[in-house]
Amino acid sequence: MTKLHIKATKSSPEILLDPFTHQHALKGESYPENSLEFYREFFDWIDAYINNILDDAQEVIFNIELIYFNSSSSKVLMDLFDIFDDACEDGKNIAVNWVYNEDNDAILEYGEEFAEDYENLKFNFVVI
Repeated sequence: MTKLHIKATKSSPEILLDPFTHQHALKGESYPENSLEFYREFFDWIDAYINNILDDAQEVIFNIELIYFNSSSSKVLMDLFDIFDDACEDGKNIAVNWVYNEDNDAILEYGEEFAEDYENLKFNFVVI
């Protein structure tokens, strides 16, 4: 399995997925015109990674540092967290670092709302 790196655009985040370090990131803004199409390769990679590569003992960190995202990107995040929560229930060791600017209360609140919805997935809140 290879790394996946998608560069940020004005309306889409930078995506860094690394199967070797198990450190992954979404960074920037997320309001692509077609979220399903934009994130298709991302979800294909995540599915292959969790189902075929990741062993239960390996710690996985997913850093999410979005300064803005729209409602369709919110749905993408929920789908991602659903996958992670199920994987954690099956014994995987995945944590989300929700990175936010101390001046951006809205992003913090979104992260807290996501965290409330997931029983098995650990959320860490990291202020910058």
